[in-house]
Amino acid sequence: MKWRSEHDALGEIRIPADALWGTQTQRAVENFPISGRGFPTAFLHALARIKLCAAEANIELAVLDRARGEAIKSAALEVAEGKHDAQFPVDIYQTGSGTSTHMNMNEVLARRATQLLRAEGEADLDVHPNDHVNAGQSSNDVMPTAMHLAVLLETDGMLLPSMETLHQALREKAKALAGIVKVGRTHLMDAAPLTIGQEFSGYATQVEKGMRRIRHAREAMLELPLGGTAVGTGLNAHPDFARTVIEGLALQTELPLREAENHFEAQGARDAAVEYSAAQKSVAVSLMKISNDIRWMASGPHAGLAEIRLPALQPGSSIMPGKINPVIPEAVGMVCARVMGNDMTMTVAGQSGNFELNVMLPLMTVTLMESTTLLGQAARVFAENCIRGMEVNRDRLRQLADHNLMTVTALVPSIGYDAAAAIAEEARRSGRSIRELAREQAGLSDEDLNRLLGAGLS
Repeated sequence: MKWRSEHDALGEIRIPADALWGTQTQRAVENFPISGRGFPTAFLHALARIKLCAAEANIELAVLDRARGEAIKSAALEVAEGKHDAQFPVDIYQTGSGTSTHMNMNEVLARRATQLLRAEGEADLDVHPNDHVNAGQSSNDVMPTAMHLAVLLETDGMLLPSMETLHQALREKAKALAGIVKVGRTHLMDAAPLTIGQEFSGYATQVEKGMRRIRHAREAMLELPLGGTAVGTGLNAHPDFARTVIEGLALQTELPLREAENHFEAQGARDAAVEYSAAQKSVAVSLMKISNDIRWMASGPHAGLAEIRLPALQPGSSIMPGKINPVIPEAVGMVCARVMGNDMTMTVAGQSGNFELNVMLPLMTVTLMESTTLLGQAARVFAENCIRGMEVNRDRLRQLADHNLMTVTALVPSIGYDAAAAIAEEARRSGRSIRELAREQAGLSDEDLNRLLGAGLS
C-alpha cells in the first residue's frame, strides 16, 4: 500500500495515499480497532445531506464563499448518493459524541471538494474540514440530527410500509377465515370457541396499533438539535443557520422537520430516541406474540395442534427427511428478541452522559437504526413468506371444536353455571357432545342450541 504523510496538532501520521480522509480519521482508525463495524450507510448518507444543506445555508448567509460552498455541496451529494461509502472506516465504538465519524465526513468532503475545485481550475482554493465544511456546526448537534434524520427516512421508507403490508395480509386472512369456528385457548387450555377470522383480526389490530405507536414516537424525532453547536448556546453559528439548514432538509426529504424548542434539552438528552425505541419494542412484543401463536397453530402435523399449514419453504432437518419447520415465525421471533435487547441498550445509553452531552451517541444510532431495519424487513417477510401462503386445516378445526367442552359456557345465561358445569363434567366422563347432553338434560331445542352455541361467532 502507498502512503502519504500529514500533520496535525498531535504530530505526523501516515494515511493511505488514495484515501479521502485525513488525520483525525486515521487516528480514529488506529485508536478504535474494536468491532470492525462502522456506521450504517443510511446514516452516512443522511449526514452528507445535512452537510449539503449546511453548505447551501452558509453560502446564503455569506459565511462561505460560493466557490467553496458549491464544491462542498457537490462532494456531499456524491456521498449521499453512495459514491464514497468505502471512505468511512471508523468503528462505531469510538468517542461518545461521534466526533471521529463526524470528522471523517468533514475530511472526506473537504478533500473531495478541493479535488473538484482543482478540476475546475481553482488552484488557489483549498477546502478545510473544520473552517469550511463544519462552519456553524459541532459534532454535538450534527450527529444527533443525523441520527434523527436517518431513522425518520428508514421509518417512512421501509418500516411503516412493511408494517402496513403485514397489517393488510392479516386483515385479508381475517376476512377470508371469518366463518371458520375453532377452539379458543386461555392458559394453553381449551376455552370458549371463536372464529379463526376473529383471532386473526386481533393480530391485525396489534400491528395497526403498533404503527400508531411508531407514528406517535416519530413526531418527537422530527425535532432536530441542529443549531446548538457545542453546548446548546449556538456558539460560532449564524443566528439563522439552523433554521435555514432545517428548511433545506425539509424540502429535500419532504419531512416536516423543525428546530428544537430548547437546544439544551435537545443536546443534553436523547429522550426522543429512547421513546422511539420503546415504541419499537412494543411492536417487537406484538410480533413475538403473533409469531409464537402461528407456530403453535402450525405445530404437528400429527402430534401438535395442526390447525393451520404454513408454506413449506425449505427442509427442516439435516437428519430427519421430510421435516418442515416454521422458519419464518422463528426468524421473526429472533428479530423481536434482538429489538427487545436493543431497547435495553437504548435505555442504558440514553441516560449515559453528564450535563450538556450524551456520550453514547454512536451506540444509540446504530442500535436504533438496526431495530428499525430489522422490524421492517421481518414484517415484510412475515407477510409475504408466511401469512399470505398460510392455509387452514378445516377438518382439524372442526374435530377440535366438536369436542370442546367449553362451548358449554354459552349455555350459562339460559341454564345457569351449575347446570352447565354438570353437563360439561358428564361430557368429559362419557365422551358425549355438549349439544346432545344439553338437549337431554336442559331440554333445549335445536333452535335454542344453534342460537346459543353460535353466540359471538359472527
